[in-house]
Amino acid sequence: MTCVANPNDVYLYEREGAYIPRVGAVHDLCGYGKCSLGVAIPVLSAAGCDVCPVPTSLFSAHTLYPEFYMLDTTDMLSPYLDAWQKEGVELDAVYSGFLGAPEQVASIQRLYREHPGALRVVDPVMGDGGKIYPTYTPELCEAMKGLVEGADILTPNLTEAAILTGIDYRGQDVDEAFVEENVEALLAMGAKTVVVKGVDHGDGQIRNYVAGSGIEALEVSGEKLPFMLHGTGDLFCSSLLAAVMCGRSLGNAVDFAGRFVHDAMVVTQDQPEHAMRGVSFESKLGEVARLLEA
Repeated sequence: MTCVANPNDVYLYEREGAYIPRVGAVHDLCGYGKCSLGVAIPVLSAAGCDVCPVPTSLFSAHTLYPEFYMLDTTDMLSPYLDAWQKEGVELDAVYSGFLGAPEQVASIQRLYREHPGALRVVDPVMGDGGKIYPTYTPELCEAMKGLVEGADILTPNLTEAAILTGIDYRGQDVDEAFVEENVEALLAMGAKTVVVKGVDHGDGQIRNYVAGSGIEALEVSGEKLPFMLHGTGDLFCSSLLAAVMCGRSLGNAVDFAGRFVHDAMVVTQDQPEHAMRGVSFESKLGEVARLLEA
C-alpha cells in the first residue's frame, strides 16, 4: 500500500540554527510596477534569506503599461554564471520566474547541474486570464516546458498550466476534476509538487490547489477581493518560498502565501494609481519576518 502524505506534513527545506540560506533568484528586474525581483528580493530577505539575483531582462515598467522598454540580458548570463562558478557561490534554492528568451532556460538548467542539492522552484510566468504576455514567443513558451521536469515546486496559474500541458484553457471557474487533470499532466512531465493558483467559482473565494508525487491534493481557499492587480503571482510564489525556507510545511506555506497576498492587496487599494502600480506589500513584511519565529 502506497503511503500518501498530507501537504501539511510535507517539509521541503530544513532550516538549521543561525544559518542563512542562499536563494538564486532568476527573474527580470522591473523599474516601475512591483513584480519579479522587486518582490522576490525584499520578501525572501525578510525571511532571512540571502537573495542572489540573476536578472533575465530589465524593464522600465511591467508589460501592462502601454509604453515600456525591455533589455534582454541573455548574452550576459553565461559570463555572469561563470563568475559565480569561479567564486564558488553555493545555492540552497534556485527560484525562477519571468524569462526574456528561450536560451535562458539553459542558464537555469546550468544552475541545477552546478547546485544539485538546491531546491528547484519554478514560477512559469507566461500569461494570465487566457492571454500570453506580449514578450513571450511560441519558442519561449515551448522552452519553458523544459523547467517542469524535476521542479520541487511548480506554481502555474490556469493559463500557464494550459500552455505547459496542451490542455485547453477553460477560464478560471473550473471543477476539481479539471484541476486534477492539469496537475496529473504536470506530474507526468516530471514536476514533483504542483500548486495551481487562482481558481475562482464566483463565490467570493479564491482557491489554490497543491498536490504532488506521493502527496494528496489539498485545496487552500481565502477571500477574493473585488479587483485584480499585476504582480500577485510573483508575490504569491515569493512568499510561499519564504515560508518553505523558514522550515514551514508545504500546506502551511501555500496558506501563508494566499493570506499574505490578500493582506497586501488590502493595503494596495488605498494607494494612488494602485491598479497599475502593483502590490503594496512593504508594510506587511513583518508577517514574513515572523515566519522565523519558532
